[in-house]
Amino acid sequence: MPILNKPIIFDRNNFGNGFEKGIKGRPIDIVLEIRESGLKGRGGAGFPTGTKWMLAATAVSPKKYVICNADEGEPGTFKDRLLLTEYTDELLQGMILCGYAIGAKEGYIYLRGEYEYMLSHINGVINKFHEEGKLGKGIFGKNFDFDISVRLGSGAYVCGEESALIESLEGHRGEPRNRPPYPVNTGYMGYPTVVNNVETLVSVPIIINKGAEWFRNIGTEKSRGTKLLSISGDVERPGIYEVPFGTKIIDMLEMVRAKDTKAVQIGGASGICIPEEELHRNLSFEDVPTGGSIIVFNKSRDMLKILKNFMEFFTEESCGQCTPCRVGNKKLLDGVNMIEQGKCSVKYLRELIDLGRTMQVSSKCGLGQSSPNPFITIMTHFGDEILAEHY
Repeated sequence: MPILNKPIIFDRNNFGNGFEKGIKGRPIDIVLEIRESGLKGRGGAGFPTGTKWMLAATAVSPKKYVICNADEGEPGTFKDRLLLTEYTDELLQGMILCGYAIGAKEGYIYLRGEYEYMLSHINGVINKFHEEGKLGKGIFGKNFDFDISVRLGSGAYVCGEESALIESLEGHRGEPRNRPPYPVNTGYMGYPTVVNNVETLVSVPIIINKGAEWFRNIGTEKSRGTKLLSISGDVERPGIYEVPFGTKIIDMLEMVRAKDTKAVQIGGASGICIPEEELHRNLSFEDVPTGGSIIVFNKSRDMLKILKNFMEFFTEESCGQCTPCRVGNKKLLDGVNMIEQGKCSVKYLRELIDLGRTMQVSSKCGLGQSSPNPFITIMTHFGDEILAEHY
């Protein structure tokens, strides 16, 4: 599946010789260029990539690692699948540039278990890089050695969280770690580690080629560049699109020919539900952030059924390590079932929304902190409609 609109940043002409340019320069210059570009993590959290690289680069350690988070498990997200198959060279280039910048010699692609069919293709590109002298010892004739290998996940949603991913990569059960310490100090096997999303890493050789100022001129002041969106649901043209940060949701819907839109779930199951009256809001870290999943619902949809689907997913996917997530998601799902049966009072519904807000601040990792989002936003915006239908 290609990018359906005209690529902005991910136009192949933008990659140029950014990879070779970066490796032939100084490591610190790469870090500074990425920092000045304003690139933030494209997995959804939006942590400044340059800051993460700087922290890892300045850490004193005999070993360092680069990990590509390719565990694309958020419902409704499929843009990394495109990058992994069609931009494989550029992904490896981004990982190598990161390794050179922070002083790492090893990198891993943590590949979603359901993407096992990509394994032979990715390994083929890795082998090609070895043959071309872009991986292995003395890359481009410099005193820089770096290698990349692929590790398969096992289908656990929680391993999209970076510390749970590292636990899984080490051969342990995929459970989030307490933080601090952070991976940039104590990551894979206890060594400084940079974990970046696929889209983030593919952006790196483009920035090195075109320059930080060019990248900063796209998007908004606090959200530089563009975002790849996986758009599905009640639209005429579902697929993958690239839009500048700051794009209004209503303009995005017009682009994909959505009609009679009732709500838009932005950020996947763990994201927020935007009602019709808020479609003027924009996609950005300062307004409505997203890891890339956009699910559109028209006015024929039952929002309670949608909410139940999300809460069943989170109840199943919770690792069970912390009480707010383990018990909280079950309580929220029970509340949905009570509403279906006409047994949930308005008072108890408000208590469930308060429970969700408690989960947001007390859960151990991003899964538990974001899992109540659909319950809170759907019941806030569509609660009257839902209660009217079931009472």
